[in-house]
Amino acid sequence: MKSTLLVLAAGLGSRFGGDKQIAHVGPNGEFLMEYSIHDALKAGFNKVVFILKEEMVDVVRREVGDKIKDKAEVCYAVQDFTKVPDWYKVPAERTKPLGTAHAVLCAKEYLTEPFVTVNADDYYGAECFKIMREMLPKLNEKVGAMVPYILKNTVSENGGVTRGVCKIENGRLVSVTETGGIIPKDGKIVSDVGEVDPEAQVSMNFWGFSEKSLPAMEQYFEDFLRANTDIKGECLLPGMVNEMLSKGWEMLAKPSTDRWYGITYKEDKPDTEANILALHKKGVYPDKLF
Repeated sequence: MKSTLLVLAAGLGSRFGGDKQIAHVGPNGEFLMEYSIHDALKAGFNKVVFILKEEMVDVVRREVGDKIKDKAEVCYAVQDFTKVPDWYKVPAERTKPLGTAHAVLCAKEYLTEPFVTVNADDYYGAECFKIMREMLPKLNEKVGAMVPYILKNTVSENGGVTRGVCKIENGRLVSVTETGGIIPKDGKIVSDVGEVDPEAQVSMNFWGFSEKSLPAMEQYFEDFLRANTDIKGECLLPGMVNEMLSKGWEMLAKPSTDRWYGITYKEDKPDTEANILALHKKGVYPDKLF
């Protein structure tokens, strides 16, 4: 079965202070996204689509895409303001991208089979790709999938993060609530809205969709544009999923117990580098990924 890894790499990285998607973290200068690609290919995925800013395409092609082009089909898509409905005019003062749901739609011409989304600046571990690969054949226009993570495995010591706190029943996602300011403090995990259960399951944007669901995504995005009045408002995948659930969608859910690493803040980078190096030394990854 053909299946696609969709790498979301067009964000601004404002908290990091630069293009964290192409920050070198591996012992040979690897980007975090390369570990997701390695694990996905090993799990049986056979196509990689990158969602990028225009100025990032050549770098990613040279440093990642060219290394894997003999192992998988590779495609490049750009997220920009040209990819909106003809009737919508982007406010002149807007600089921030329109969000992760829009990012997916910017790559729709390449999404001709079931696909899974990942953030380029997150390390997910290998388990999630194996889980998702087993769920993909069950997906259709009204059935998606997700792999949630245990909250305590996804926090940063260097500042607050936003996670989608999930309610899951009988292997199905019931709802996801975007919760900001999550940070460990005094042996607990707190957020902008108070204490959060460290064992809570959270979304890390690891979503699986059928290509048949793209028309519904387009409709959701158009509805968002019509309703949004916030100059910085973003059309995000968790919000889209919540809306689809209210309309009768199902989202299969099976958690991963792997530890997350990421580079939300510049201060996260040294720890992430050390953790990635330790994985190489343990033999989890070869000396060179590709």
